[in-house]
Amino acid sequence: MRHDGRKSNQMRKVVFHRHFTAQAGGAVLVECGATRVLCTAMIEPGVPAWLQGKGRGWLTAEYAMLPSATPNRKKRDGARPDGRSVEIQRLVGRALRRVVNLVELKENTLWLDCDVLQADGGTRTAAITGAYVALCDAVRRARRENLLANNPITGQVAALSVGLLHGRAILDLDYQEDSAAQVDMNVAMLADGSFVEVQATGEQATFTTRQLAAMLRLAATGIRRLHALQNKALRIK
Repeated sequence: MRHDGRKSNQMRKVVFHRHFTAQAGGAVLVECGATRVLCTAMIEPGVPAWLQGKGRGWLTAEYAMLPSATPNRKKRDGARPDGRSVEIQRLVGRALRRVVNLVELKENTLWLDCDVLQADGGTRTAAITGAYVALCDAVRRARRENLLANNPITGQVAALSVGLLHGRAILDLDYQEDSAAQVDMNVAMLADGSFVEVQATGEQATFTTRQLAAMLRLAATGIRRLHALQNKALRIK
């Protein structure tokens, strides 16, 4: 048993609060244990200069952690986000672009904003998982309002962390586990079982091919559960 009583293959409780704010096309507060991330999705006319006139849209993401998200106040990102925030927002953008047909967006930009309200490990994976639900809501609204003729969403994506703690593979690390893990890995996976991103780091130790395979299997099992939870949330009006 882990410090919070979970088994090795047990995720924290995941809840999606859809329509959390009124202005964005999609606004989802995702809870993963004590981690809380507000994910919003908005569609705006126009694309970056390098895409103008090419008849396709763009999807981009921004990520930030609010000052009170951690026990010690985090300095608010200014005009130039810190390196960690830049890395994570690029990860979120890459993951969500894999499930969107940019041609169907026409010359529109789909913005995903992920703001961490409370951090207890797994903020980047929660951002990806919540952003997908927000994306679906934004597209539904855009189609109702005749802003999009066709559905550009081509698949489903979610993400989860896994790691080695005391030599054992565990799923969905909270902050206490993440800070002590020998190996930390974040995995983003589509509903067809293909991987979008695998970020594995030997923080305090190396890991074998066998251990890597075990962590990937564990992550895939958890992500399939997340896919089911996303689908369940999206069936509610």
